[in-house]
Amino acid sequence: MPCAPGPAGRTTPARHMRELDRAEALRLLATVSLGRIVFTHRALPAVRPVNHLVDGEDVVIRIHGGGALASLSAPADAPGVVVAYEADAMDPDTHLGWSVVVTGYAQPVLDANDLDRYANLLHPWVERATTTATLRIHPDLVTGFRPRRESRP
Repeated sequence: MPCAPGPAGRTTPARHMRELDRAEALRLLATVSLGRIVFTHRALPAVRPVNHLVDGEDVVIRIHGGGALASLSAPADAPGVVVAYEADAMDPDTHLGWSVVVTGYAQPVLDANDLDRYANLLHPWVERATTTATLRIHPDLVTGFRPRRESRP
């Protein structure tokens, strides 16, 4: 099996990327609770780590007021704010695992039943003031990749 130079002079097996289909990518995304949301803040790209849950195909996060993410709470009659959401599970030694990116519109969750359900399922992972909004990201585009070791001929 061909090898490529790795960290500190170690050799690592050659790898290639296998693209995941939408269903598999969303299934993998649902297996982890932490990801990164990419959004525009003061006309520049910004990234924040947040915890999430997957509800159907939607990614749901909770935010607190006053932070940069509060700008994502668009009015209910707006189509939402374009964001990307990325999560992965990669082994730091083998560099094997997966990565998923969801791109779509973030909109505030307004339904009281959904808000109560998400509040019970999705707890803040950092000490903050109470969360003030819940956002639902409906994916227009879902991409995912899984690095694999090159198989022997």
